[in-house]
Amino acid sequence: MAEQQDWNSLSDTEFRKIFRSWVDENCPMRLRNMRKQRPVFDELADWYHALADKGWLSPVWPQEYGGMGLNAAKHIIYVEEWARLGCPRIPDHGIGLVGPLLIEFGTEAQKAHYLPRILSGEDVWCQGYSEPGAGSDLASLRTAAVRDGDSFIVNGQKIWTTLAHCANWILLLTRTSRDEKVKQKGITVLLVDLTSPGVTVRPIENLRQEADFCEVFFENVRVPAENLVGEVDKGWNLAKAVLGHERIFLGAPSRPEVALSRLEQLAEARGAFADPAFVARYARLRLDLYDLGSAFERFAKQLRDDGTLGADVSVLKIFCSELYQKITEETLDIAGEEARFLDDLPTGNGEVDAMNLYLDSRALAIFGGSNEIQRTILAKAVLGLPS
Repeated sequence: MAEQQDWNSLSDTEFRKIFRSWVDENCPMRLRNMRKQRPVFDELADWYHALADKGWLSPVWPQEYGGMGLNAAKHIIYVEEWARLGCPRIPDHGIGLVGPLLIEFGTEAQKAHYLPRILSGEDVWCQGYSEPGAGSDLASLRTAAVRDGDSFIVNGQKIWTTLAHCANWILLLTRTSRDEKVKQKGITVLLVDLTSPGVTVRPIENLRQEADFCEVFFENVRVPAENLVGEVDKGWNLAKAVLGHERIFLGAPSRPEVALSRLEQLAEARGAFADPAFVARYARLRLDLYDLGSAFERFAKQLRDDGTLGADVSVLKIFCSELYQKITEETLDIAGEEARFLDDLPTGNGEVDAMNLYLDSRALAIFGGSNEIQRTILAKAVLGLPS
């Protein structure tokens, strides 16, 4: 029976203690600090079901739908402790994207059908947004959905679809009409069964030789009209609405923190702290991490105070991703010629996944809106510069 309590009535300290204690006791050690950044559902099924049984799988869903109902402050603590304990990232598109979308914009029938199946793990979701010609410029998407009686017929292609090969449903952005002046118009959100005839999923191996991403092809795929979320041609605002709080978590200091701890570990083993030049570089990275933590806390306070974030939060992702890259580059320098190995490097006090972290740091500057796009947002929305 899922545990229900008014978690928001607890002090932050008390909630952090309760959450940390249970997660630390129940998250299997074999899943802690995994090299694999995005494990598939089957690798995490027991932990997924344990969280669901506890009622702690979906932190921000209202409790009436099986969630914890956390406010922004408690959600930040949830994410911080998750990272601090080295817990794996579960396949979370259903929890973090589809669930909130349906709770806010879905029909009662959609909520009653899909939400319990997300919590049970019967439906595993992926996100069908990016296309070969519409990545950071998502509004240029071309995957088409044409109404045909009580169905939509979908044709097109999505790419960089995370974990599509282990999902059975996809939240799909489609083009249902075209406005030559405003390309954000004419976009519609559909819920699509990936086992439907005409769907083809092809995994894409990444730099770490893992198949995190996929391309998904749709050839005359028939989607029931009841799988429409919101209104036809008005899906752009829905898509943006559920990505609001994601922006702050893309700039959370957890990745650079892990990377710096690995750098320290390797540097100690290789005697690098005897080199004044390295100590100076390390000190700069450490101070930058303190600054990132302070910046993250400033935006977190905005969420706690009024629940809104401005466009200036884009600076967090830029700062976080570039610091992550600098730390992992320094780690490769310390590793020397061994940096070329994908295998973890022994230090006498555990192992350091130097190359794995370096390759992962390349991706953070791209996904969730590339750093170039983040700089454009800052230039236009914060500095008021012309296009």
